[in-house]
Amino acid sequence: MKPGKPLIALLAFVAGAVAFLAVWPLSASPMIVFVTAEGETVTPRFDPAAFRDTRWYELGPKDWDPYAQTAALRRDIGSLRDADPRAKELLRGVQEIWTRAPTNPDLDGKAIRIPGYVVPLDRGPLGMSEFLLVPYFGACIHSPPPPSNQILRVSLPAHAKGLKSMDQVWVRGTLRIARSETAHGASAYELSAVTVEPYVR
Repeated sequence: MKPGKPLIALLAFVAGAVAFLAVWPLSASPMIVFVTAEGETVTPRFDPAAFRDTRWYELGPKDWDPYAQTAALRRDIGSLRDADPRAKELLRGVQEIWTRAPTNPDLDGKAIRIPGYVVPLDRGPLGMSEFLLVPYFGACIHSPPPPSNQILRVSLPAHAKGLKSMDQVWVRGTLRIARSETAHGASAYELSAVTVEPYVR
């Protein structure tokens, strides 16, 4: 049985669409738009090759294991009731170890690119000008904060429009060791961002 004209037309359309998509350039994910208080758009100029892809485990020394350091304390906490003053004291001990988490001096001043989740520090009509970057969903909001060397305090060149809490992004910028306290946890690094982009594997 021969295909009718409507079917032939449909097949021709599908074939044409596939051929078009095969040669059409796929654009990269768009960067988050930066705007100044005056409403001017900030267009970053940068060389992507200058930013080294960095993994979260690199932010701590090679021989540092936060879970090994706090294993005994966490085990003891598990055997106590929440209302027990000893549980609160042990939890304070775990938090102190994580707040003083050591940094990697080899990364100080380096231009890096790193993925993570957004935890807003400020947000207004123009968008965000500062946020924490954390390695997993819910950190600092739905769960206790990670060690301080796993929290980056990101400062932006201008307000970022369209950025929301727990957005998954890539951030390019210059990393510096700079400890600070925030309402969402202690951070051991500051990342001066050049670009923020939606995360694409």
